[in-house]
Amino acid sequence: MKVTEKELQRLAELSKIDKTYWDQPGVILAGMDEVGRGPLAGPVVVGCVVMPPEPLLPYINDSKKLSEKRREALYDQILATSLAHSTAWIGPEVIDEINILEATKRGFKEAFAKIGVPVTDVLIDALRGLDIPARQHPLIHGDALTYSIGAASILAKVARDRYMIEQDALYPQYGFARNKGYGTAEHIAALKAYGPCPIHRKSFIGHFVP
Repeated sequence: MKVTEKELQRLAELSKIDKTYWDQPGVILAGMDEVGRGPLAGPVVVGCVVMPPEPLLPYINDSKKLSEKRREALYDQILATSLAHSTAWIGPEVIDEINILEATKRGFKEAFAKIGVPVTDVLIDALRGLDIPARQHPLIHGDALTYSIGAASILAKVARDRYMIEQDALYPQYGFARNKGYGTAEHIAALKAYGPCPIHRKSFIGHFVP
C-alpha cells in the first residue's frame, strides 16, 4: 500500500527529536515506555527499543492512538526492523509489595539491562531519575512526540494485550480480553460478584472487594 504524503510528513515530524540524537557521533538511542500502570489486574510492561534512522516505519505513533490491527502489524515490523528490543514484566505481587511507581521504575531498569547493545541515550515517556546507565531525556506525552518512544509503546502494549487475552481464557468472568484489566464497569461488577483472581492487584481493588 502506498504511503500518503501526509503520513510521510507526520513521520518526519515525529522523528525530529530522534534525529537530533541519531545525527550525533557515538550516540546509540533507545526509546522506552510502559503500559499497564492503571489496570486493576495484570503486570506493568516496559518496552525498550533501538530503532534505526532508516527506514522509518509508517504509522508508528502513541499505541493508544492506533487500532488493534494496526498495532499488531507494527509490532511485527518493529521486531523485524529494530537494532535491539526488549520487554520487562513486573507482576501484581511486586506491584502490591513496592507500589506501582517503584514497580514501573524497576521495569525500566530491567528492560534497559536486557537490551543488549551499549545505549548511550534514552527517550522516556515522562519518568525521571531512573536507575539506568545512560543519559535520560524524559518527555511529557513522549509516546506521541517521538518515533522511538512510540515504537516502545507499541512493543509494550501488544505484548501486554496478548497476555491479558490469554488470561481471559483462564478467568473468563472478568472480560480481560475486552478490558485488559482496566477498571471498566463490567470488570468492577465481576470483581464484586466473584472476588479477585490471582492476577488482580490487591492494592488496587480495596474499594471493590472486602
